[in-house]
Amino acid sequence: MRLLLFSVVAFSVIFLIGFIQSVAADHLESGTGFFVTESKTNLVTSKNTNYQIYLQLVIRNGDGQLIGILENNVGGYIPHKITDDKFDYDFDKKEIVTVDNKKYEKVQWTTSGGFTPDEMNKKTKDYSIWKIGYCLDLSDIGHGKHQCLSIFQVLLPTITLESGDVITQHWTILRELGV
Repeated sequence: MRLLLFSVVAFSVIFLIGFIQSVAADHLESGTGFFVTESKTNLVTSKNTNYQIYLQLVIRNGDGQLIGILENNVGGYIPHKITDDKFDYDFDKKEIVTVDNKKYEKVQWTTSGGFTPDEMNKKTKDYSIWKIGYCLDLSDIGHGKHQCLSIFQVLLPTITLESGDVITQHWTILRELGV
């Protein structure tokens, strides 16, 4: 009986140590990791930081008639080197702009698409969080179920989409130079 109890306790301790290490593994680099917990991404607001995130969402019905335009100039991002890498390598055209006597690198990205019944979430047609993702293998740091991270994210008022609606996302992201 003692051997069984010892085995259960030893296995539990080993399992717990392995779990703690895998959750904390993305924090081994200097700075902040991708995750706050095993399932929650580490996002910070872009307000008063070196990133400024703007999103304009244009919604049209299947006939091209304007349904609405939504905008927000505060978003969230992961405060990690991976965000800078995404900005540096995945956005080709950059320009230097000055806003309030600060110099920024500016990228713009537009994507558009229609929604069919098969593409839409079957439980809800309400959308409010819009993201620019970055997909990579995170299994080596204990997050195998997270294959894509929301590097940039903006919250807009919730909208209800219908089949055939076309959404156009106009992203503008500024990164302060010299920070």
